Amino acid sequence: MLSRRQFLVGAALASAAPFVRASSDRLPPWTAGLLDIHHISTHQGDATLIVAPDGTTILIDAGATAESGPAVLEARPDASRSAGEWIGRYVQRRLNDTGGDAIDTLLVTHLHPDHINGIPDVARMVPIRRVIDSGYPEYSYPPFEDANASERYVKWVREQKKVERWQVGSNEQIRLERGASSVPFHVRNLAGMGTVWRAGTRFDATDRPNVNACSIALRLQFGRFSYFCAGDLTSWADAGVRPNLDALTPAALAAGPVDVAVAPHHGLFDASNSEMVRALSARAWIISAWHASHPSISTLERLFNPRLFAGPRDVYATGLHDAVRLTASRLTRQLASDDGHVIVRVAADGASYRIFVTSNRDENDRLILSSPALAARGGVA
Repeated sequence: MLSRRQFLVGAALASAAPFVRASSDRLPPWTAGLLDIHHISTHQGDATLIVAPDGTTILIDAGATAESGPAVLEARPDASRSAGEWIGRYVQRRLNDTGGDAIDTLLVTHLHPDHINGIPDVARMVPIRRVIDSGYPEYSYPPFEDANASERYVKWVREQKKVERWQVGSNEQIRLERGASSVPFHVRNLAGMGTVWRAGTRFDATDRPNVNACSIALRLQFGRFSYFCAGDLTSWADAGVRPNLDALTPAALAAGPVDVAVAPHHGLFDASNSEMVRALSARAWIISAWHASHPSISTLERLFNPRLFAGPRDVYATGLHDAVRLTASRLTRQLASDDGHVIVRVAADGASYRIFVTSNRDENDRLILSSPALAARGGVA
């Protein structure tokens, strides 16, 4: 067991990478063979663009919160366009690098505005070839929690030519579309609608799960590099009294240790429990934040806690409300970055990766932070 002094030293060194800060350089363009994962920061919701080694593009969500007021971060780059339009323009810049003309796959984690409201705007700017959605085609449960956003999305998705239901357990549904890679690339569909790979079905409609409990989870593997994300999947399970509603913990256990993980549900208290953090033991954590409650103090405590897993770790937030800075300053000071687009770039051999942060205040892709090359840990789930 760590002594108090060892614990404090470990916490102080938790974010110890020798970052390089820059104010004039731009993000180096993607080139064939690299894997890029862009966590797009509009301060309005979630959107993650994956550019695979062959140029295949996968967009996970395109959010635009329906909330407004002082608890919501100021829109980035500004409020002159919708969040979906800003996401679409960001995707267009990445397609300029690949030479592509469309998003190959849109993956929808669950039906909340901050994950789906921007999709129609993105689609008006960039063609979307295929949609994968765990609720399609019935949308019978869970009940819509924001009827306007959900019904608008369902109307849009029923007009699309190619839509598939998310297949839990598959490692072939999300694939390279433009050519084979000499380095193995695959995505394991870990969870969706309460079913978890290797753990079976956690709940059904009679349990009345909420929308977050039905989010999908996945593990991406490229060579030795691995990545985990799970939308707004939570482990709250009605304060633990209905443990079958926790699909997050078994999904994390099925994933095993990864290099980079997105803290589910924007880093809120109800998602990143200790067992999940220990199971993933990620070297880098990314928090998609747009609200005064993102992330919670309890989540930051767990992510930085050296007792949960050994070794250094760096935590990045795509935004940070002043309320969080005030209430959790002891922890937020340890963040590697607290604003901007967070890009994970994996080398063509899949053996190492770097993390870049670019400004979200304009569209110049101005580089403000870069990590050193980090060795990928290896292992396949």
